[in-house]
Amino acid sequence: MRSLVLALLPVLAFGKDIPVADAAAFKEAIKNAAPGDQLLLAEGEWKDSVLKFAAEGTQERPITIKASKPGKTIFTGESQISIGGRYIHIEGLYFRDPGQKSGEVIELRKDSKTLAFNCIVRDCAVISKAPVDLGKKTARFVSIYGTGHVIERCHFEGKTTAGTLMVVWFTPGGEGKHIIRGNYFGPRPELGKNGGETIRIGDSETHDTNAKCEVTGNLFHQCNGEGEIISVKSNENHFAGNTFLECEGALTLRHAHRCVVEDNVFIGNHKRRTGGVRIIGEDHVVRRNYFEALEGDGYRSALCFMKGIPNSPANGYYEVKNALVENNTAIDCKVTLAIGESDRKEATLPPVNCTVKDNIFISPKRPIIDTANPGPGWTWQNNVMIGRSIGINDLPGIISTKPEITKPKPLARDELGTSWSL
Repeated sequence: MRSLVLALLPVLAFGKDIPVADAAAFKEAIKNAAPGDQLLLAEGEWKDSVLKFAAEGTQERPITIKASKPGKTIFTGESQISIGGRYIHIEGLYFRDPGQKSGEVIELRKDSKTLAFNCIVRDCAVISKAPVDLGKKTARFVSIYGTGHVIERCHFEGKTTAGTLMVVWFTPGGEGKHIIRGNYFGPRPELGKNGGETIRIGDSETHDTNAKCEVTGNLFHQCNGEGEIISVKSNENHFAGNTFLECEGALTLRHAHRCVVEDNVFIGNHKRRTGGVRIIGEDHVVRRNYFEALEGDGYRSALCFMKGIPNSPANGYYEVKNALVENNTAIDCKVTLAIGESDRKEATLPPVNCTVKDNIFISPKRPIIDTANPGPGWTWQNNVMIGRSIGINDLPGIISTKPEITKPKPLARDELGTSWSL
């Protein structure tokens, strides 16, 4: 009897490996999946396969849905995976040229009543190399609901349809606490209208959410869908250690307060409309970022402070207040600072009470500051500014010491994304 108990311990601790041949077999297998089980999806093409389910794992013993060999389980056509429940891991799946008529490819909810919590999507790819015509309909590669998810070491590329590539959705009063890290966001062509963001965190209706999401260590490469690479419509998010390479847009704090943007690298290589960080709202911190050879101006400037709208509606522009911009370096950008930028007549409130200190701004052939409309209460301290002109007469806080500049190493393509080759 003792030997039988010992033999069963590994099964009880780690669960079972369950081979799954196709979508029909998956539907049956998931019904009986227990914490610790791994459903191993067969190699080959899974055409028009919809995996829509709810399951309950635990933190110590998640339920894992994974390719039997990473990258070799290939979903095509109108395939989709929609997950409800807790502690579910999705690993190694490849969605190739998704049709997107359903609107979603990976959805972290089964339906509007069955959300997902504490799930991981890892080592997966969603790649479109064939243009898709959905008419006026919008679609997403990833929709994130619930709380506590991780999207890591994935590859997303080639979205041509209207709609944000990855959206974090909130319910009123909720919070996100999601982590998006180590992913490769590859080229996305210009959409030609609003809705071409790569990531959107929240929306105008739920922008007061204290989302507390982490976007760290990702590479955004030629993400040119629209002027907002990342659109932040929630509070208290953290963006750190990302690289933005030749992206025609900006990391945009659109309807947000109390966000931190730090240690990111923005490289434009003098490509048109490449931008940096756009600031809207209150109490943001932008520090230790590196901007080089960005050719954007206006709201695509390296650093842009927008004007606000009095009594702004949810979809308008809140006044910039109390922004801290420190220890950033900007080299050879078309417009280093744009202060009081606006694209709406009703936006009349200049940014106020902002602090700009300990930065290095060098652009020998161009003015450092283009649009110059700061409101009251600005503090300028210990900034190196070397340009054709400064852009504001008698600006205080400029030091003449020649700076030592250490260029940070941008993230490289082979450092992140999937473990398997496409």
